[in-house]
Amino acid sequence: MSVGKLSNDDLENVVLKKIKPVREDILIRPGIGEDCAAIEFGDMACVLTTDPITGSDSNIGKLAVHVCVNDIASSGSVPVALLLTVLCPKDTEKEVIEDLLSEANKEANSMGIEIIGGHTELTSAVNRIIVSATAIGKIPKDKLIRTGNAQNGDWIYLTKKAGLEGTAIIATDKRKDLLEILSNRELDEASAMMEQISVLGEGQIGQKVGVSAMHDATEGGVIGAIHELCEASEKGCRIRREKISVHAVTEKICDFYHIDPLKLIASGSMVMAVPPERATDLEKAFLDAGIEYSKVGVVTEGQEKIVCYGEDSVEMICDEIMPPESDELYKVIN
Repeated sequence: MSVGKLSNDDLENVVLKKIKPVREDILIRPGIGEDCAAIEFGDMACVLTTDPITGSDSNIGKLAVHVCVNDIASSGSVPVALLLTVLCPKDTEKEVIEDLLSEANKEANSMGIEIIGGHTELTSAVNRIIVSATAIGKIPKDKLIRTGNAQNGDWIYLTKKAGLEGTAIIATDKRKDLLEILSNRELDEASAMMEQISVLGEGQIGQKVGVSAMHDATEGGVIGAIHELCEASEKGCRIRREKISVHAVTEKICDFYHIDPLKLIASGSMVMAVPPERATDLEKAFLDAGIEYSKVGVVTEGQEKIVCYGEDSVEMICDEIMPPESDELYKVIN
């Protein structure tokens, strides 16, 4: 198996097939592409998700918060609380742990979220700090949005640009190497993309407008997120490559390391499937909120997922979108 999260096939066969449903109050169960679990409590749903930070040596407190909260956002829910597990190498200084928790607490509190517990220890089982976060949200159960609810004919939207998180991580952790091709200004601009990784605003807009499905783009990048949303919905899609926005600095970094920006970890981008009759409302809400967006494709009947290149329909080249594999980040960050 490759470094990174399990492939969809391995996840299905090694993990998901071993989990058997036994309760009637579980509203969302684990599945390919599903960001969250949800439990019924009367008229409300408690929404939960968990994620570790393993691909970065910097900003890990901030990343731990946003990666989990973004999953909650994809369900349309209001994030309420976080639990953090922090595993540190045995020689870690107290000040490092203090800084990490202060960073995480600052990010959480800025969104009205409390850190309500967790676990912190020094252990010989890790050689660098690993943070795993669990986020908790709430929403009326009839407003809950599922990743696997995209419908035939829905338009597919993508917010912001591809590869934001990966660009920021690489620019920060590999700054010295990248001075070969980028100026200090460009590197600062790339590192600052870390400030764009929240999709909480997009999630609230999607819930208000009434999108069919949402999925935040993490490992596997924006093209992987599109594949997972469609796979969870048992649908296909037709995507136009030129409609997916990629920052010039991201392109330079990806060219330097020979990686694909569309397959680079992309927290900060939300994939949304919306009925065409609600698309105008969605676009207006994005404009009012100052959120960059692009309409990149359409949900189709069947299982075929394709991305097409070229402006001329006669000369257009289309390739199958494959299930996401190990993220491009791991080719750069060891």
